[in-house]
Amino acid sequence: QLYREARECLTLLSQRLGSQKFFFGDSPASLDALVFSRLAPLMKAKLPNGKLQQHLKSLQNLCNYCTSILSLYFPWDGGESHPPRYPAGLDEAEEDPHKRRKQLLSVLVGLAAMLGYAFLSGIVSIQRGSVGPAGRQPVTLEEEEEEE
Repeated sequence: QLYREARECLTLLSQRLGSQKFFFGDSPASLDALVFSRLAPLMKAKLPNGKLQQHLKSLQNLCNYCTSILSLYFPWDGGESHPPRYPAGLDEAEEDPHKRRKQLLSVLVGLAAMLGYAFLSGIVSIQRGSVGPAGRQPVTLEEEEEEE
C-alpha cells in the first residue's frame, strides 16, 4: 500500500509539473526545493528495492526536473564527489591569510570564557594570603603555642 501511494504521489507530481521547468513557472520556489530534496535521493541512491526508483525514472519530466536542478545548483555533481575546495592556483594559505590568527584568537576567547565561568560559579576561587620572609607562610599565635 505504501509503494502504491508513493507511486501515485510521483505520478501526480509529474502531472502537475507537466512541461514546465519548475512547479510555478520559470523560477524555483520553496515547493521546488522540497520536492527536489525528496526526488534527488530517490533518483540517485542505490536502493535494495528499486520499484519506486524505476517508476520515478519512467516519469521523464521529473527526471529532467531533477537533472536540471542538479546542473543549475550543483554543477560539480557531474562525476566529482564534492565541490572544488579552492579555485585553480589558490591554496589554503592564500585563501585565508589570517587563519592561524583567527584560530588562536578563538582558542583564547574560549579559554577566557571557561575561566570566567569557573570563577563566577565558584568552582575556582582565589584567596589572598600574606607570605612571610623566605616565602614561608606566617605563623599564627595558635600555631606558636602548639609548637611549644
